[in-house]
Amino acid sequence: MPLAHQTTAEHVMAAVEAIVINGGPTPLALVAEFLETTAANATAALEMAAELGLVSQNGANYITSSPLSRFTRIADQKAAVLRILIESYRPFTTFRDQLLATSDLSKAAQSSKTFCALPATRDVVKETLISLGTYSGALVAEVGGHYQLDASSLTNALTKIASSCTDMVQAEGRIRDQLGPEATAVVSRENVIVPLADALFKANQRDPDGAVQQAGNAVESHIVAMAGRMGINVAGANGIVQKLNRFGGTPRRLPAKLQHVGEYLGAVRNAADHGAADPDIPGASWQIRDATGLEYVFVACSFIAATILIEHDKPPEI
Repeated sequence: MPLAHQTTAEHVMAAVEAIVINGGPTPLALVAEFLETTAANATAALEMAAELGLVSQNGANYITSSPLSRFTRIADQKAAVLRILIESYRPFTTFRDQLLATSDLSKAAQSSKTFCALPATRDVVKETLISLGTYSGALVAEVGGHYQLDASSLTNALTKIASSCTDMVQAEGRIRDQLGPEATAVVSRENVIVPLADALFKANQRDPDGAVQQAGNAVESHIVAMAGRMGINVAGANGIVQKLNRFGGTPRRLPAKLQHVGEYLGAVRNAADHGAADPDIPGASWQIRDATGLEYVFVACSFIAATILIEHDKPPEI
């Protein structure tokens, strides 16, 4: 939908990040909760993300629609992603070109509104495009409310993304090695291997919370898929621990020791996701150590590989 409501670059990129973290179709309410804002503001952010090609609507939910969406989980890559995208976003390029020609923000915004048929008011167009431009580094704020075009080349943003791609390819290779050939041949690349690679990348970037969240998503996706193959109903079970409990009973479908490893993964994930709400530490929240973030990724890989061996009636490992 063409720009109709004011939003900020921060909200746009965070909305995409919420969908990436969720790992699948994501409802508006969850995006709004992640942004800590209203449904209306979250909708405006998602509409702009869709205009830029980062997300698309899937029924009542939102999904990612660009490989670049993955980089919104990396703090210093968000601006580079946005810079690449707005260079082909006609409302922004029209605004930028008119600003260069006239040095008049209002006239530049009116040009975008008129020639790109934007339903938003001129001021909404102006404020939104300024936010996109300054966040991405395409516009540089100066004293007196003036803006100049960034002198650096778009190549800088492309180089930054290319460097991250190389790092992520290496991370995925490491994850495949940790899982081993038997598990790698079974698990979903999109729902298990890629999130684990993202988690390893984030752990190496000293973002332990992000590492735990991404690896936890991969573990839960694996459990759901494995339950489906084994004929175990996990419908209505929330999170890793509740889903694993469905593998108990008689006969037990997973060894108790492996279930305990999975429960550890669930507990640490809950600490990273919901630490502030933990009744055992009232008024405080869990802080995830750098070492824990890195260890969590490798324990997740070991857990997934071990459960695949059990599923295939192979000698157990842990």
